[in-house]
Amino acid sequence: MKKILITGFDPFGGETMNPAYEAVKLVPNEIKGVKIIKLEVPTVFNKSIAVLDTAITEIEPDVVINVGQAGNRFGITPERIAINEDDARIKDNEGNQPIDTKIFEGGKNAYFSTLPIKAMVEHIKYKGIPASVSNTAGTFVCNHLMYGLMYLIDTKYPNIRGGFIHVPYATEQVIDKPNSPSLLNVT
Repeated sequence: MKKILITGFDPFGGETMNPAYEAVKLVPNEIKGVKIIKLEVPTVFNKSIAVLDTAITEIEPDVVINVGQAGNRFGITPERIAINEDDARIKDNEGNQPIDTKIFEGGKNAYFSTLPIKAMVEHIKYKGIPASVSNTAGTFVCNHLMYGLMYLIDTKYPNIRGGFIHVPYATEQVIDKPNSPSLLNVT
């Protein structure tokens, strides 16, 4: 049976929930004969990649999809590219705040998703949900994890396809954030 590993982050930045993992939890455990394995990852530089690497080794998935929160976005945005750069505007959940730091010394400058991102966007829009391709995963832990995944695929797991998807805030998160977009009602 084919397997897809889908990850979502734990809450960060003072939030009590993260719509990324809440959305992941809503995915069925099996879709058209493909087993879906869900994993919450820490919003922590380096640790997030280590947790993902361990899970890939144990699960041996065919595809890995990481999901993260992008609170300023108006739709679901599959990411095209991750860059080899951490530049955190805030601290992660363990107080780390790397500035202008390489994720992997000697790693490529960037990696592209190996998921069919344009087809994904069209399918999401067909289902009546706003979506577009994003050309920046930022420089916080989302980009860090996407870059780490693509680095691992390039150097250790060449038979896996992978990429990253950002989701907006959940409606519950924007009650006190005027003019902030939201999309998901997850509770």
